[in-house]
Amino acid sequence: MNAEGTEVKKTTGERHILLALDESENAKRVVLYVADFLGGVPGFRVTLLKIIPEPPEDYFENDRARKEWIENEREKGTAMLENFHSVLVHSGFRNDQVSTLVKLKPCPSVADCILEEQQRLHCCTVVLGRRGISRKEEFIFGSTSSKVLHSGKNCAVWVIE
Repeated sequence: MNAEGTEVKKTTGERHILLALDESENAKRVVLYVADFLGGVPGFRVTLLKIIPEPPEDYFENDRARKEWIENEREKGTAMLENFHSVLVHSGFRNDQVSTLVKLKPCPSVADCILEEQQRLHCCTVVLGRRGISRKEEFIFGSTSSKVLHSGKNCAVWVIE
């Protein structure tokens, strides 16, 4: 609280960067790029994000199969992010400057979920890899990196290839 009795939000002064990651080689390049570019530079903190799009109820034979799939995806995502966490810490980030987040979310698109997390966490930058899909595939299926790049508000977007 300040002298007027108003609650004051405490800030660390650090810039918060969101790394949106999956199991691709481009995700590894994202982590290595940020490690090389910002590792050891003061004033930055990083959240490593893995989105697991929630499958529809009728996607699995039964609820048990659905729960097993979700648990398996969470475990894989957690292990992947822990590995990437170590890379960033070894590059010069302090342990408390790197956090991990595995989110199971109903997603109209993965890009929308990434941008939702960027807003919720108040990240100034989103970093993600480019999948390298063809123009035809991008037209049919859409591109996560393209959608984040064009729809991101109040943040910078780095797309690493």
